[in-house]
Amino acid sequence: MMALVGSLHKELAETVSVCRVLVVGAGGIGCELLKNLVLTGFSNIEVIDLDVIDVSNLNRQFLFQKKHVGKSKAQVAKESVLQFCPKANITAYHDSVMNPDYNVEFFRNFMLVMNALDNRAARNHVNRMCLAADIPLIESGTAGYLGQVAVIKKGVTECYECQPKPTQKTFPGCTIRNTPSEPIHCIVWAKYLYNQLFGEEDADQEVSPDTADPEAAWEPAETAARAGASNEDGDIKRVSTKTWAKSTGYDPVKLFNKLFNDDIKYLLTMDKLWKKRKAPVPLDWNEVQELDGSWPRSGWQKRSLAFSEDSSALQTESSTAGLKDQQVLDIKSCSQLFARSVETLRAQLCEKGDGAELVWDKDDPPAMDFVTSASNLRMHIFSMNMKSRFDVKSMAGNIIPAIATTNAVIAGLIVLEGLKILSGNIEQCKTIFLNKQPNPRKKLLVPCALDPPNANCYVCASRPEVTVKLNVHQTLVLSLQDRILKEKFGMVAPDVQIEDGKGTILISSEEGETEGNNSKCLSEFGIRHGTRLQADDFLQDYTLLLNILHCEDLGKDVEFEVVGDTPDKPIEKTAEGSAKSITNGSDDGAQPSTSKAQDQDDVLIVDSDEEPSSSSTDVNMEGPSLKRKLEEGEESVRSKRMRTDPPAAQEEDDDIIALD
Repeated sequence: MMALVGSLHKELAETVSVCRVLVVGAGGIGCELLKNLVLTGFSNIEVIDLDVIDVSNLNRQFLFQKKHVGKSKAQVAKESVLQFCPKANITAYHDSVMNPDYNVEFFRNFMLVMNALDNRAARNHVNRMCLAADIPLIESGTAGYLGQVAVIKKGVTECYECQPKPTQKTFPGCTIRNTPSEPIHCIVWAKYLYNQLFGEEDADQEVSPDTADPEAAWEPAETAARAGASNEDGDIKRVSTKTWAKSTGYDPVKLFNKLFNDDIKYLLTMDKLWKKRKAPVPLDWNEVQELDGSWPRSGWQKRSLAFSEDSSALQTESSTAGLKDQQVLDIKSCSQLFARSVETLRAQLCEKGDGAELVWDKDDPPAMDFVTSASNLRMHIFSMNMKSRFDVKSMAGNIIPAIATTNAVIAGLIVLEGLKILSGNIEQCKTIFLNKQPNPRKKLLVPCALDPPNANCYVCASRPEVTVKLNVHQTLVLSLQDRILKEKFGMVAPDVQIEDGKGTILISSEEGETEGNNSKCLSEFGIRHGTRLQADDFLQDYTLLLNILHCEDLGKDVEFEVVGDTPDKPIEKTAEGSAKSITNGSDDGAQPSTSKAQDQDDVLIVDSDEEPSSSSTDVNMEGPSLKRKLEEGEESVRSKRMRTDPPAAQEEDDDIIALD
């Protein structure tokens, strides 16, 4: 790798001075990258970021100060850089890079595009825009101490989407609702609960006991008499959670008793669930408030709260040490935090007016208070060690603690790869992995040769084509649009026509043109086994052909399958080193109290000094930039992404999306 020592040679220096560069993302990597660019001599830079500055950014995003909290990251980053390099010509956009204004022609204005993103959707989009504009893209991402940089050039290297990225880990609904066994299950449940109470209700995010759990196999009629799980403060009725909550005026005590007492007693009537599991122990609001604030010691408390000596000692010790956010609250404190957060969120909802909804945000204190308290109460009920707010935020927010030094190293590597491209030596570019520990050859930075394009890639192939297996009699047009084309294949505004000789328009990106089709099944339009659809996204200058295979025996809860998709499994060791997929944070267990947080990128670490191909390391860049995703995801909360998914504190814990 070319060393950058002293000044650049004349020709390169001139190219750098006139080169127009687009930086996508002004967060952890973005701040370091902007600084590096101007100090290297780049003077024509445009930066785009939709985010605003949060207090949690200040420990590593050095271009921001406390007075900037709440302001545009892109704008403040520009102003800060100009203070030490006033001659630079920097344009800042406080906007989403997926806005139609930033079309292919916009991207063609640049000689280089550098990604410093933290989510897969944006990475996919920028990847496609750079392919369409035929502009070199430098992807990057970090996950704790791990990092990655990769160069993408149309027709020369793999694109960001050439290699399948594992989907974010998800959990069966009956596990979340009936039999949680890991803290992440309780955190996912608490996030679902937040949406059910204050946000947009989703039938797939139900939190009440699942009576259809196949493992329970119980007879409701036989156990109804024993339920004893209803009272006037929390009658378990089959109405939506939000409807019931509104009927109580969002009374914290009634909510507490329904969620943590009545529903738990109802679960206990499903006898078969508890034959080989430790049964949950209901909590009662009044009894919890009688506790003295310390961990239970009385006979009643030991029996009712089901604390083991080991668990109690561990929780007591961890609750009294560390920073405030790293302390583990006791049951009484959790119940009171739950009540306060419900009241605050109720007030916010009222301020917005009838029909309003709140959106969960890990950086919103009341929202985090709610998820922290609700998840910990449920963890206690199911005999798990509780978590600190820091840990819960990591898992619930799909992020892992960001390391400033990692961002700095990766930002430096981005610039070095950019200089190779501008020198006309793209063949010298590498995919570079930053490891947490030296490999056997004592190397922290491991370069890998760039792989050629994947001939079967559904994005950069000369004629992108996929085969999708689904039930044409059950799949709605809306599902085809949202779940398959947008979510699975990353399109922004797809137009779809049926190759039936008539060019029948199934989906139009023009508002109102085909909305009447949304609720209809594909079969109603003559789509059957063997039908071909052409999907076009004019913003991305991208066309995808879909071959439809009708199938009536897809697995349970499976809407569709992409034939040939690579299964989510660890990447095998390659060359002489080992490739390690990091999902959910870091795999060393270095996590805040106990767990780490996903949305979804995993970083692949290659412990080799040699230069295996980058695909052997299947790096998911989705996170901040490295995030080539080894992780990908949004229910599991574990590791997160550059697509980098930091590993969660516990391997099984969550799928976190690491980003920063």
